[in-house]
Amino acid sequence: MISSDDLAFFSVLAKSASLAESARKLDVTPPAVTQRLRALEARIGIRLIDRSGRKMSLTDEGALVASHGTIVAEAMEALSEALADRKKAVGGHLRIAAPHGFGRVHVAPVVDAFAKAHPRVTVTLDLSDHPGAQLVESSDVIIHIGPPGPMNQIVTTLAPNRRILCASPDYLAKAAPVQSPEDLMQHRCLVVRENDEDVTLWRFLHPSREASTVRIHPAMCSNDGAVIREWAIAGHGVAIRSEWNIAADLAARRLKRVLPSWEVPPADVVAMLGTRFGRSARTTAFLAMLRQSLAPPPWRRKKVK
Repeated sequence: MISSDDLAFFSVLAKSASLAESARKLDVTPPAVTQRLRALEARIGIRLIDRSGRKMSLTDEGALVASHGTIVAEAMEALSEALADRKKAVGGHLRIAAPHGFGRVHVAPVVDAFAKAHPRVTVTLDLSDHPGAQLVESSDVIIHIGPPGPMNQIVTTLAPNRRILCASPDYLAKAAPVQSPEDLMQHRCLVVRENDEDVTLWRFLHPSREASTVRIHPAMCSNDGAVIREWAIAGHGVAIRSEWNIAADLAARRLKRVLPSWEVPPADVVAMLGTRFGRSARTTAFLAMLRQSLAPPPWRRKKVK
């Protein structure tokens, strides 16, 4: 007979590279881990782990036990969350994914306040270059800037966010005038490369003219939006950046809007909700706090002098 405690113990072993690593995670000595493993194997009469030197690997039976342990752990967590939701208790583990820059500036402070307001919740904030639909299965909330994921994905808009064509005043003073989107083909353009998107095809909208699409030839590119912003401020060329990212630079005249009568398609800040166990009380509470922090959007608030 294998108990739930056995499954939890073996799950740690299955996710570790060695018994020593397992011991560190369990906060016990390596001999204690070895003794418990041997007792478990003796009780069920099956070898679960092959140990050779410092390395270990799961036997076929060990992999089966580990997979069932994951199923049981998720079922127990789902039951706990369902019971907590019945009494509207905010507890459990909240998994959040967000972009690096936006996550540091606008999400992390809310996580800080949320953790203080709800001490029964533990939180993991995973910052990555491009969090998206691929994290839905492992996250409760995915903060995303731009078009949402698949049509069947649950999405809620958190804040509006324009995308702005911009360059430094120094660059614009020295370069040829930019009077139409087509003029950009003769300029140095700075590009953020994201996923598999065609980032060299820039689209522009005008209230009284037909939309314009321009194929630019990047002079410099990076997978980090913060780097592109810094290059634009340094006068290396023209870039498209999110309003949340450069509002302060525009106000301080470190950057200047280019082609102000043309609009770039917006990239609103949205939350994609994970499918792990449905909408939990902690997810609802966190989204409410995050939405409140973004209303009105900080990048559109006038600063009082």
